[in-house]
Amino acid sequence: MRMLGLDLGTARVGVAISDGQGRLAIPLEILACDPEGAWQERLAEIVAARGVEQVVVGLPLNLRGERGAAAEGAEALIARLRERLPVPVVTWDERLSSALVEKAMCAAGLDARAQRGRSDAAAAAVILQSYLDYHGQAHE
Repeated sequence: MRMLGLDLGTARVGVAISDGQGRLAIPLEILACDPEGAWQERLAEIVAARGVEQVVVGLPLNLRGERGAAAEGAEALIARLRERLPVPVVTWDERLSSALVEKAMCAAGLDARAQRGRSDAAAAAVILQSYLDYHGQAHE
């Protein structure tokens, strides 16, 4: 099953895609957020063109695992995506995904400027890989 992973941000949305077997998440692209929602149109195009069967969206819970203002804002956007996309849209805990990506990129020698564009898609891949790993283990 091919899936997309999303890391929602206020300026950009990171997008990752799984392989056809749903085992490996790969950063795909970064969509610039705009007031008109053109990025959502691009997302629908990706879903159709790549044969995506499910979208996994990172839900920004706080460190205690509770919903805060960021999660509520994300949930409103997720509700719009559920109306817009022809596939199921599910949420997945994204706590610390951006921090993991930032740490890995720093270890790779990338400065903040070089990280800016890449980190969103990488965070989406971390979110999606976590989802794939959990559900892969649950079915074994």
